[in-house]
Amino acid sequence: MNLPNKLTMFRVILIPFFIVFLLIPITGADKWIALGIFIIASLTDLLDGKIARKYNLVTNFGKFMDPLADKLLVCSALICLIELNKIPSWMVIVIIAREFIISGFRLVASDNGVVIAASYWGKFKTTFQMVAVCLLIADVPALNVLTQIILWIAVILTVVSLIDYLIKNKDVMKGQ
Repeated sequence: MNLPNKLTMFRVILIPFFIVFLLIPITGADKWIALGIFIIASLTDLLDGKIARKYNLVTNFGKFMDPLADKLLVCSALICLIELNKIPSWMVIVIIAREFIISGFRLVASDNGVVIAASYWGKFKTTFQMVAVCLLIADVPALNVLTQIILWIAVILTVVSLIDYLIKNKDVMKGQ
């Protein structure tokens, strides 16, 4: 297993620890520990892709697991934030629905021998989602307006990236 794949697996392994510190009061610094874990996990997403491309270490395992790890991390965080009353459930439903739609679409494309790469819209969406999660976890009153703006941008980018993805890849569905 190469380094980018190890970083991806490390991200997946961090998720249960993140959830425990976010939801279960253990110390007085639980949310900050959860935030630190989330930031480290998010940075591994950036790092594994850069390393894989720079050193030609792209693998089928990485192509499958990297986006799955991202979805697990972000969706786990968002679901936990619903429980903590930090985010409306409808926003999380929109975000998770997009992930299911894109995953299903990628499966259909894969069955047709087509590999669909992530778009810049998708990368922006992921970045804004991760920043929004960090701000929601930190829950700093002075940043409430900024947090809401970033959250709304994340939701809007989620919808825009879905529409862009479907339009750019509409030919994949024509044979179905």
